[in-house]
Formats: sequence, C-alpha cells, structure tokens
Amino acid sequence: MKCVIFSAAALVAAVLPAAAAANDFLPPDDRAQAAISAYAEVRAADARVVEAREKARALAAGPHDPTLSLLPLRRSVRDAPTSSGRADYLEWEAQLTRAIRLPGKAALDREAGAHGVAAAELLLGDAEHQAARLLLASWMGWLRADMTARSAVARRDSMAREHDTMVRRVQLGDASQRELEQIAAELAVAVAQSRQAEADAQALRLALSANFPQIPLPERAPPLSEPTAFAEAPQVWIDRIVDRSHEIRAAEEIAAQFETVARRAHADRLPDPTIGVRTFSERGGMERGVGLVLNVPFGGARRSAEARAGDAAADAARNELDAMRRDIEREAHLGVAKAQVALELWRAAQQARSANAASLARQRRAYELGEIGLAERLQAERFDAESALAELRARADAHEARLRVLVDSHEMWHEQDTVAAHPEHTTP
Repeated sequence: MKCVIFSAAALVAAVLPAAAAANDFLPPDDRAQAAISAYAEVRAADARVVEAREKARALAAGPHDPTLSLLPLRRSVRDAPTSSGRADYLEWEAQLTRAIRLPGKAALDREAGAHGVAAAELLLGDAEHQAARLLLASWMGWLRADMTARSAVARRDSMAREHDTMVRRVQLGDASQRELEQIAAELAVAVAQSRQAEADAQALRLALSANFPQIPLPERAPPLSEPTAFAEAPQVWIDRIVDRSHEIRAAEEIAAQFETVARRAHADRLPDPTIGVRTFSERGGMERGVGLVLNVPFGGARRSAEARAGDAAADAARNELDAMRRDIEREAHLGVAKAQVALELWRAAQQARSANAASLARQRRAYELGEIGLAERLQAERFDAESALAELRARADAHEARLRVLVDSHEMWHEQDTVAAHPEHTTP
C-alpha cells in the first residue's frame, strides 16, 4: 500500500505564497509611525526638546537677576536734644542692584542655547530612529519565528498522518513493526520541535505587542516575497546613511555647544559688574540720601580653571564627534555589506532547497520501488525539511538586512525627518 508522504515544499508553500507583494509583510506606515512616536524613549526625547528650549530662553535672559536689599534699623541716641537727653529713631536703607553682562557674553549665551536646542531635536530624531530599528527587528523576529512554527506544525501534522497510515499497514500486514517504530520516533521529534517553535513564536509576539501596542498583529505572520538587490551602488547607500545620521549631526551640535561654552568661560574671566541704586533714611527722616552702587569682582584662579576646563570639555566633544563619525561609517559599511551577503546566502539556500527537493523525489521513488528502506527515506525527508526551513530563514534575514539599510538611511519610517524620502522606499 502506497504511504501518504507530504513534501517540505508543500509545507512551505502554505507559508510563502508566490503572490506576496514586495513589502506587504511590514506593518502599514501610519501604524508604524504612530508606534514609533508613542515609544517611551521617543516621548522622553521629545520632553528633552522642551527642556532644551526653555534652557535656551534662560540663557538668553541671562544669569543675573535684580536684587533688592532692605535694612530696617532702630537707633538710640544718648545726647539727643530732648529733655531726657535720649531719643529713638526709626531708620532704613534700601538697595536695588543688578549685574550686567559685558558685551559679547549675551551673544555667546544665545549661541550655546541654540546649539542645545538643535542637539535635542536631532537626538529626538535619533530616538525615533532607534525605535524604528527595534520595531523592524521585533517585527522580523516574530515573522521569522511564526513561519518557522507554522512549518514545524505542518511537518508534525504530516508525520502524524503518515503514522496513522503506517499503523493501518501494520494491522494489514503490509508493513513491519520496525517501520512503525521508526515513524513513531520521527513523529515524536516533530512534535517536540513544533512545540518549541510555537513557544518561541508566542514569546516574540508578546514582546512585539508589549513594545509597540499601537500595531495590531494579525493572527498569522504575513508571507514573505523573494528578496531583491538594491538598485543603486553600495557606496550610495553608505554615503546616505552617514550623511543623514542624526547621531553625527547631534554630536556636531553638542561639540559646537561645548566650544561656545568654552568661549563663554574665557569671556567670564572678566567678571560682570553690578550696578544699582541705594537710598536711606536716618534720624527719623531728618537725613535722607540716594546714590549709585558699583561692585566689580576680581577674577582669580577659579575663573581661569573654569576656562581651561571648558577648553578640555570642548576638545573631548570634538574627539567624541570623530569617534561617532567613525563608528557610523563603519556600521554603514557593515550594514550594506550584510545586506549583500544575506541576499547571496538566500540565493544559495534557495539552490540547496531545489537540490534537496529533487533528491527527495528520487528517494521517494526508490522507496516505492523497494530500492531503499524507510530509514533512508525518512532521512531524505529530514534533509528536505531542514533545507526548506533554512531557505525560509535566509529569506527573512535577507529582507531584514535590506530593510535595516532603508531604516538607517531614513528611507523608511522617518516621515518627520527633514531629509526627503528616496524612491527605494516601497513600504505600504
């Protein structure tokens, strides 16, 4: 009696329909943007922008406030022109002063504040970028795990049906008990693998929902189309990633802010003078006066040390900018190279998948003709299933590596960025 056998190609066919559109497996753009904007780190960065703007206003207003001093007094006089020779007088002093920023300092304060606001806005963009990266990784991780689980479940069900067929064949005397035990062992392995795969998929689904609850997840992961190569040269994408990096631009603004603060510290070696008005009333109002107040601090070792510290901080910020640019350039090269390698690995996995499918067909025919035993045929089934699963994972890896380049180059999920999107962005 001919046994019932299901190929891995049939199993994966249910997972990867050929009609899938280019990027239809991604969440819709509006949903993705809403999830990114609502991410906690992005909301925190947005609050930092408000903080930076208020600090800039404070710097523009200056560090000095008017100071009012009141000094009420009561004076007792022993040789007063009174019958007792004593008199008590109510007296008071009042002084209103304010330090004045010397020329050039206000402009430096405004410049430092502007750099701080620009850096905060760029760091907000970077927070959105990091959230987009996490969304992509989480989405593709769940998609990969869900398809793996579906493939494992399909193989488990196929082995269960074949086990039932083998039981009937043993009962009819058409197969041996040894063959039934072999099928039972293969079924047990398939059951264990499917349970593990389902648990992994459920865990990743829960993590994705927890991080981005604004995106409703379908019951099953959408199918993956065949990955494609970039239409432009690798260096174009590398340059685009570096040129549009929020991190580099934010580091530039931070370095500029530190340089401005250092110049401000040098300017502060000449302290701001304090001017004001003083008035008083003595001997019960018999003596009154008004005058000007001028206080001029003398700069010393503290101000010189603060100026040198500002220079060192500016130098550190410039070096950190160089390190940031180096890291982003390296990461851009690696990311683009990874996308190219992942595509080649998928093509190799696809070829291996085709070769295993052809080999399986020959092994099945040989089994039907009695040329090989059940063990050899089951081994061929395992190889075919493993190659199908490897192709599925390589397909997901190739898509993820390519989409990571699109995210890093701000071609995807960066609607609020000032850089215009490139036609390469094809998400729905």
